[in-house]
Amino acid sequence: MNDTLPERFAARMGQLLGPDFPTVIALAVSGGGDSMAMLALAHEWARVFGVRLWVVTVDHGLRADGAAEAEMVAAECAELGHAHATLRWSWDGQGNLQDAARRARLDLMDAWRGEITHVLMAHTRDDVAETFLMRLARGSGVEGLSAMEELRTIQGTRGAFKVVRPLLQEARSDLRHHINTLQVPYVDDPSNSDMRFDRVKARQALATLGIDADTLATTASRMSRASKALWRRAADAGRACVREDTWAGMPTGDLLIDRDPFTAVERDTQLRLVAAALQWVSSAVYRPRARALEDVLDRAMSGGGSTLHGARLLVGAKHIRVCREYAAIRHLSVSLGDDAVIWDGRWRVSTDQKTRALTLRALGSDGWQQAEQKPENPPPHDAAICLPALFDGERLVDWYPAERHPGCQVQLSPPAGQFITFLESR
Repeated sequence: MNDTLPERFAARMGQLLGPDFPTVIALAVSGGGDSMAMLALAHEWARVFGVRLWVVTVDHGLRADGAAEAEMVAAECAELGHAHATLRWSWDGQGNLQDAARRARLDLMDAWRGEITHVLMAHTRDDVAETFLMRLARGSGVEGLSAMEELRTIQGTRGAFKVVRPLLQEARSDLRHHINTLQVPYVDDPSNSDMRFDRVKARQALATLGIDADTLATTASRMSRASKALWRRAADAGRACVREDTWAGMPTGDLLIDRDPFTAVERDTQLRLVAAALQWVSSAVYRPRARALEDVLDRAMSGGGSTLHGARLLVGAKHIRVCREYAAIRHLSVSLGDDAVIWDGRWRVSTDQKTRALTLRALGSDGWQQAEQKPENPPPHDAAICLPALFDGERLVDWYPAERHPGCQVQLSPPAGQFITFLESR
């Protein structure tokens, strides 16, 4: 490659976002070498193309130096003339720390971004190789071994935004050389040498074994191509054996998998369909873990139901119903106001003044017992109690799909859209 790093960066930005660039782009900058290099590159690029940059730093509160590093980024942004914000997060000690931190970053940036629809992140070719090795150690399949996407759509609380990774084809060493030449300040996070973290172990393994990052990154790209082909096959199979359930002419938010045609589908496609169904029903960002997914499919094919990923599989004679898990949403409750609200990430509820004192939550067994004049052929009880309902205290006022209350309209609006569209977008 004879082009300079700034020229390659500009070319990737043009390919990913051009020709009509957004007027404002956000940058996630931690203060490390990769993200500070991205800031320097984006600064020069934005001056040429007339794009404004808003920079955000997430302080995870895990190290004493975190606040100082955020201040360093803020000072550099002030010198360059870009707006900067620091977002703070506190870990509750639950689950995997790095996974929780990654999810928190996205949630915090989503809440902060306002009308900004593109957020740049500084993942490199080395990150692709390290991630490949980490997931290989966990026994991941094609999806897990696929390269990160340069342009990824995230369903936020107020709409979708895109994560943009323009440096995925660049080596970390080239970025460091660039900012060292420009004398751009950056910090070396001590956690990058902490062997308690899988990424650090993967980085050390690459160096110790002499594995070339380019080779692994290329393999990950090939896995991405294979994944797209396999998802296209899953979409074809989905049209033949999966449909969205309705009751009284209204969608329930459940999926019905026809058992006979599903049984004839090859196992890899079965796993993809079940994984996608679980994600669609629960509005989950990530697919279930492979081992848990295999177990759920085995039970379903043997006629047994199960729970995974905030959803349930209810196995009947003709169908496998994928519905929401009541335990995962029983705590979700919103007070209604003048504006439309989203409940459980996929039910859009609009109200008028008369409903302001009411609460929206899952119907539950108590609501089901209060409900009168139920439409014929209801879904199974475990699925029906997950439908949205209006309550005045503990008293059921209205429930979906009855919608007898004139001041309330409930509409199923999954972030992923229709299920087949969701499959086709993978």
